[in-house]
Amino acid sequence: QVQLVESGGGLVQDGGSLRLSCAVSDRTIGRYVMGWSRQAPGKEREFVAAISWSAGNIYYSDSVKGRFTISRDNAANTVYLQMNSLKPEDTAVYYCAAGARIAPMTLGVAREYDYWGQGTQVTVSS
Repeated sequence: QVQLVESGGGLVQDGGSLRLSCAVSDRTIGRYVMGWSRQAPGKEREFVAAISWSAGNIYYSDSVKGRFTISRDNAANTVYLQMNSLKPEDTAVYYCAAGARIAPMTLGVAREYDYWGQGTQVTVSS
């Protein structure tokens, strides 16, 4: 049973920064593709970033490209999402995801992932 626990969310000003962390219970985190998705009330779910087991393949949605950076530390069983230049439209619950069998061309497809965290709230004030 794989458990994902997000942390690092909070309230920030327009233009501010946050770093989200996702701790993975499985010691074999290196076998998984890791990613981040977000959902705001009344809006569709959006997969924003993903990183392959070797970090050789990385995905970003157009809405966050150039502002967010995903990284992973397999030895620490942790994946990160550094969020810079935050905007009010980034306000959402952010969910960590893990998948064991995801092709490089589908890194940004949420339904390909097997495990999900409980989410952490990010609020950006205008």
